[in-house]
Amino acid sequence: MDAILVNPFIEGTLHILDTTAFVKVKPETPFLKKDRKSQGDISGLIEISGDLSGTAAISFSKKSILGIVSAMFGEDMTQINEEIHDAVGEISNMVAGHVTTKLAEMGKKVKVKFKEIILGQDALIEHIQGVPHVLALPFRTTKGKVVIEVCYS
Repeated sequence: MDAILVNPFIEGTLHILDTTAFVKVKPETPFLKKDRKSQGDISGLIEISGDLSGTAAISFSKKSILGIVSAMFGEDMTQINEEIHDAVGEISNMVAGHVTTKLAEMGKKVKVKFKEIILGQDALIEHIQGVPHVLALPFRTTKGKVVIEVCYS
């Protein structure tokens, strides 16, 4: 998988977490996933279509998303609820917008859009069928674990 096509997801996610919640991020060792299980407690799934076809997911541990949304809203969030779902959807939408812009700057005509929230650790994330591996990019943040998954056909 070409890093140039993965970097917009990393840049977008890290920029949005920094500017909306003042979250600092440290990368951990990337790996290839061999299963479809979520790497977090709540995930936003993103679809890519057009010149490129693929999916991405941004997965948050419960601790990280509660900390991130608490920082965004300025109030203490203690459980995954509708507000948390909405925040994950909004973060995913902002990342999708960033990725669309960056890929367009590379001459790619794509539509990148938020598809759905996936709830639960070990929940299945349906990436593109027939692709044997998904690139997982784990990050340790000041609030907890975040994992970005990217898959292109």
